[in-house]
Amino acid sequence: MDGSGKCRLLNILHVDPEKNWGGGEAQVFGLLTYLSDRGHRNDLLADPNGLLYANCRKLDVRLRPFSVRNALDFFAAASLRRLIRKEIYDVVHFHTKRAHALSLWLRRGGKRPRYVATRRMDYAERHGWYTKLLYNRRLDGVVAISRVIGELLAQAGVERRKIRHIPSGIDPTQFFLGGSHRPKSRDVVLIGSAGVLETRKGHEFLLEAAALLKADGLNLRYQIAGAGPLRQQLEQHAAHLGLQEEVRFLGFVEDIAKFLADIDIFVMPSLHEGLGVAVLEAMAAGKPVIATRVGGLTESVADGVTGISVPPANAAELAAAIAKLAPAPELARQMGGRGRERVRQQFTLERMAMANEAYYYELLAGAPERI
Repeated sequence: MDGSGKCRLLNILHVDPEKNWGGGEAQVFGLLTYLSDRGHRNDLLADPNGLLYANCRKLDVRLRPFSVRNALDFFAAASLRRLIRKEIYDVVHFHTKRAHALSLWLRRGGKRPRYVATRRMDYAERHGWYTKLLYNRRLDGVVAISRVIGELLAQAGVERRKIRHIPSGIDPTQFFLGGSHRPKSRDVVLIGSAGVLETRKGHEFLLEAAALLKADGLNLRYQIAGAGPLRQQLEQHAAHLGLQEEVRFLGFVEDIAKFLADIDIFVMPSLHEGLGVAVLEAMAAGKPVIATRVGGLTESVADGVTGISVPPANAAELAAAIAKLAPAPELARQMGGRGRERVRQQFTLERMAMANEAYYYELLAGAPERI
């Protein structure tokens, strides 16, 4: 740290450049924005072809092009070792699983730098020597964005004292556009969902729920925002279910705030979810949320208060939840309002960034571990 108590920080994020801007990138961008405004010196290692790299050009951040081919990318590890040997960092923060593995090849000893990793996915870690070596011996701390993720790490053998719960956050002011009222020009309820089109997001169950509701005579419309490898397969599935008129696949939506302002109910049918930034955005927009009872969605969505929780991979339960909210605009409005307040109180980017900053100082103040 310099004489003013500010830190020199190195953030490392690997994401395939062809992927769209997602929750992890938004969290890192928000963290760097806050840290820069606070006067900390920030370096970012990221793929130069990615959106995060481009967006960080407007911040007071030193950008360093970097890519990681896999967890055994020794060239990337050697490059990182040289950089850390040359520069004087207080904290090195790894933000993706592929980046986490690089910590295995870094020299330890002394108080600085301290190594931190953020764990964002709710997949169970394998209980074994690799997990214990990575998280207990090579890292000084692990940030879990939900309590479920923290518990999964502990069950895999990660020492609980190493785990810090810091939820993801958003800037809620970006979503104060359309309130929670249906546009007067539309008399049909519009259901929205947003997320990468991958198996773990569970879109097929939303389509099957839509088919059940259509068979019951409910006149609903659906808009699905997001790109991904399953788009063609999901479009074919919708056609097979006779939903050509009811369902629209929008692809990547740049203006997610407008998308959320236009819908009435937000649905997140995920099979796995770290916390669900898209759910936080929908809540900030004043929309009631129907989400599966998986991962961090059990923490972001208050069942019966800000929305409805349903079991995963269950189209019938998902349809029942939509059928409950769709004809009840006043209930939907109340849930949306409570969700907006919940985000303001618990899930802002500033709150997330402040907690990370405090954790850095706490680790730097602690006794060094000689390994």
